Amino acid sequence: MSPNSDWAASEAARRRTFAVISHPDAGKSTLTEALALHAHAITEAGAVHGKAGRRGVASDWMEMEKARGISVTSAVLQFAYRGCVLNLLDTPGHADFSEDTYRVLAAVDCAVMLVDAAKGLEEQTRKLFDVCRHRGIPVITFVNKWDRPGREALELLDEIEREFRLKATPVTWSVGDAGYLRGLIDVREPGRMLRYIRAPGGAHAAVEETVPGSQAAAEEGADWEKAGEELELLHADSATHDQETFLAGTSTPVFFGAAISNIGVRLLLDAVIDLAPPPGPRELEGGGTRPVDAPFAGLVFKVQANMDPAHRDRIAFIRVCSGIFERGMTVIRAASGKPFATKYAHSVFGQDRSMVDIACPGDVVGLANATALRVGDTLYAEQAAVFPPMPTFAPEHFAIVRPVDIGRSKQFRRGIAQLDEEGVVQVLVSDTRGDQAPVLAAVGPMQFDVVSARMDGEFSAPVRLETLPYHLARETDAAGAEALNRSRLVKGEALTCIRDKAQLALFPDRWQANSFEREFPEARLEPLIAAHD
Repeated sequence: MSPNSDWAASEAARRRTFAVISHPDAGKSTLTEALALHAHAITEAGAVHGKAGRRGVASDWMEMEKARGISVTSAVLQFAYRGCVLNLLDTPGHADFSEDTYRVLAAVDCAVMLVDAAKGLEEQTRKLFDVCRHRGIPVITFVNKWDRPGREALELLDEIEREFRLKATPVTWSVGDAGYLRGLIDVREPGRMLRYIRAPGGAHAAVEETVPGSQAAAEEGADWEKAGEELELLHADSATHDQETFLAGTSTPVFFGAAISNIGVRLLLDAVIDLAPPPGPRELEGGGTRPVDAPFAGLVFKVQANMDPAHRDRIAFIRVCSGIFERGMTVIRAASGKPFATKYAHSVFGQDRSMVDIACPGDVVGLANATALRVGDTLYAEQAAVFPPMPTFAPEHFAIVRPVDIGRSKQFRRGIAQLDEEGVVQVLVSDTRGDQAPVLAAVGPMQFDVVSARMDGEFSAPVRLETLPYHLARETDAAGAEALNRSRLVKGEALTCIRDKAQLALFPDRWQANSFEREFPEARLEPLIAAHD
């Protein structure tokens, strides 16, 4: 191996690239900043729904995010901890923008699944876990908001095992029920308790002190005794962490805490270092893998325009999969075979950006003014590589979009094409509708609000939307599309995705889809990833 490949392999071993996934309001943005706080990457944590005078979460930048107190875009935060480099890919915190999260999961090696102590597993959590399972991503579970009233800990573990067919193996355990947290036990050192003194408002890391077991028993009494009995039950059930089954996706290590108070966050951060896998060989289209010490190759997993209104630029986010990226190097775009210059390479977090000179496997680089790049593109140097394309995810809301001013048709087409490339929505077309009335497909209706706002504000092409009565999409082929369009018994429509030319069959509900299958049993009708049903 060359010195460069040796260095790539050693740097890859130091990387941990992960994302936090959750249902809305489970505390994802709060946990993101709590992790950064504990690693000293930031000095003060904000909260999405903070009190007056507290700043908003640093990774949220769009005006809509600021106005509604939600995350609808993705950002990347890199920080050092315990000699390793962590790449935390922050993702949208609203279910309507989950397709962006699905794509981000193509760029990570591990996921932290955030579970609300009171609500347990929710719909969005289930969908995101389905994507993790599809992509073979190991999952660490953090049960959040344990400082508030909630469900029984054992009940939550049972739900994880029942719903996800995952063996839940606690690494930390609570002393005290949800809402009455007295401390945490690290099950690897069960003879002591970790007690926390909260910082005012959770702006700084909570003070953590170690309490010997004898002292904890005297001071906490029944709560300490109950925690010990529960741990004995779990041990008898073989609910102990096993690294092999965790990496295989059949078990999940579980942690308890409260992100808003920074309780249990240090233990979770240590787990990302100790348990999460470093970047490894990446599967290639057509078979085989690309090892991390091979020459540079990267995957475009996200495209975002106008992150900085002052520059009105377009950034393509690249996950480095192998080799060393050097700013200014010329790479090949696999889709076209044409060279691509990388002069404007940045590290991006919200509106903050800094120049990147070198990046290693697991790192994320933002290439500015990358107008030729599309989501799912592979870039490589020296040795050709093509990574598998991004899968199509299941939209549930559909609307025809038209320009308000027909004289702005050029701006309209350019804007819709841009939003399609970014993956804000999927754009569907058919011969009968034409390019002046494409159909937008979205996971949630709030995506249509983003389209309207950005078409007006960025492209000076106001639009009007007409909602269609479809809520179910299936992938089909030319024969299936023809059968659906000629059917007189089934309400539905077949359209083509501009982005990947996939043909989708749209139905109002599952009953209509089932009727179509009975009428045309030979027609191809395949569910999409993260479908509601």
